[in-house]
Amino acid sequence: MPQSRLATALNDGLLALPAGNICVMRPSATYDVVALPREAVQIMQGFHPDHIAWERAGYPVGQEGGAASVAIVVVPRAKALARDMIARACTNADLIIVDGQKTDGVDSLFKDCRKRLGDLSSITKGHGRLFWFDKTDAFADWAAGPPQMGPHGFYTNAGVFSDGAIDAGSTLLAEHLPAKLPARMADLGAGWGYLAGPVLERKGVISLDLIEAEALSVACARKNVTDPRATIHWADATDFTPDAAFDGIVMNPPFHTGRTPDPALGRAFIHAAARLLTPNGKLWMVANRHLPYETTLSDTFRNVDMIASTNAFKVFHANRPKR
Repeated sequence: MPQSRLATALNDGLLALPAGNICVMRPSATYDVVALPREAVQIMQGFHPDHIAWERAGYPVGQEGGAASVAIVVVPRAKALARDMIARACTNADLIIVDGQKTDGVDSLFKDCRKRLGDLSSITKGHGRLFWFDKTDAFADWAAGPPQMGPHGFYTNAGVFSDGAIDAGSTLLAEHLPAKLPARMADLGAGWGYLAGPVLERKGVISLDLIEAEALSVACARKNVTDPRATIHWADATDFTPDAAFDGIVMNPPFHTGRTPDPALGRAFIHAAARLLTPNGKLWMVANRHLPYETTLSDTFRNVDMIASTNAFKVFHANRPKR
């Protein structure tokens, strides 16, 4: 297995780490930390599946990073979140290392940093780049701060799905929900909570569980959804276990964890919905039109109907999960 960019920089003597704690910010479960002194590593990760994976690997994990000698910013897909992470790293650490793939925009971030700091040491390898610099206040204006109310009337923040506007797929799903819904409802992959409003407005709803894996989105949902019938869970929907099965589920499942679409993730959500529903439970789901979920739905539920479609999305109603 080839060395990672971080391992190459350290092993080749291009980068030397000061003594002290090393905060690795938002690394995926497969991020390579082998070259780091294990006893010094602390993980900052708010995505539940990766958070749990690092815990199981025996590392200290938190949703927020604290003071450290070194902060390693693992570049996320969202540019605003990457900038916020750099700003926070500069307040907590003496040496900031930024590591990411070209497809996640690391080169653009590198250029933006060079505009403010001048020439920076870096290495390119494996379709990505790693660069580093000392603590500075040059990026204070990149800090995103707490969730903010947007023009759409909801709290969102850097790094959450559909942070600038209500997602068109979720809007379409909400428009095609029936006037009455089952009593005990859930929203899998609830994001910042948009669907909670339309669901809780329907007749018959006694409770709604919002299940969301991204802590940034959960923080926004807690501000957007204040109805006492709603309970918000920071959890992975694909392995969530409720106190009792749900009568109905709504969902606009994610279809990628990186840049490349992965229908397997949506299929995992469909299987989770079938597992979490009562024998007569009902599912309402929206998906991008190009994603092939029909077979999985038919294999998982006894009755499946497409109840709406546009050039971009399709909405399904399914009931009676197969056991």
